[in-house]
Amino acid sequence: MISDERQEMILITGGLGMIGAHTARALADLGHQVVVTTHHRTEVPSFLAGRVAVEPLDVTDQDAFLALADRHDVSDIVHLAGTIPGKDPVDFFRTDMTGLLNALEVARVRGVRRFAVASSIGVYAGRTETRWHEELALPAARVPHLIVAFKKAVEPLTTHSLQDTGVQPVILRIGSIWGPLMDPESPFNPYPPSISAVLRGEQPRPLHADDGGDICYAPDAGRAIALLMNAPALRHTVYNVSSGRPATHREFADALSATTPGVRLDLLPGRQNGPGSDPCLDITRLTRETGFTPAFDMAGAVADYVAWRAGNPR
Repeated sequence: MISDERQEMILITGGLGMIGAHTARALADLGHQVVVTTHHRTEVPSFLAGRVAVEPLDVTDQDAFLALADRHDVSDIVHLAGTIPGKDPVDFFRTDMTGLLNALEVARVRGVRRFAVASSIGVYAGRTETRWHEELALPAARVPHLIVAFKKAVEPLTTHSLQDTGVQPVILRIGSIWGPLMDPESPFNPYPPSISAVLRGEQPRPLHADDGGDICYAPDAGRAIALLMNAPALRHTVYNVSSGRPATHREFADALSATTPGVRLDLLPGRQNGPGSDPCLDITRLTRETGFTPAFDMAGAVADYVAWRAGNPR
């Protein structure tokens, strides 16, 4: 149960989304008080019920944002709230930029200890290496999506805004995350749609067997972020958050077949774009400073997700 007593709390914006909710659970497991904000989504997942405070908040409303932070005596912020672009890119950028700037203002006014913000694996687009680490220079390359374009801007905006404030910025370069609470028909990861098709008794769209990459299960990603917030001290500003190891769609298909007897996914041979390797994130820095290692391999992640979806729509 959440006590009525005023206590320092870690604030997670977008805390009922996939990554936010798993981060909240991991922080609660570590003994922290947590308040999560929600704007459109209101259903609290079963694993958070009674364990966190839930507050409605439009992050573009600065006064409401400041009032919430004061009400809960917020000591740290994890800013994960964001929107999906529509037809107007300027509207998307305006909305998410306003939310970011308001979150930064709250961090500065409150004098929080640590401000973590979601960036993306996509910021490395244009690098030719297959293992991406935080010291690589980010090239001026065409980015694949409006969200990635915004995330690339988030990094310098955050670090410059918090310079000389005493608030420690933490840039989370988050990999390809999937798991409980993800849109079951997500265009960003083929695994939930494939499993949804299987649960409906349909044959999923065929995947190329050797495609894949660094695909991290959401509970692992949430725990990684929680460990960064929990660490007494951090030596760096930027951290890769993912599994740190490559996986293929063939591994996913084998895991799903093992978990769901009688199911066999059709796979296309090789890779969609020809020979090569999909990149993965180097998480050496994350592991060295927090002790994080993934708890889920592909087989464990698929089994856990199939079991979750048996009782949950997403």
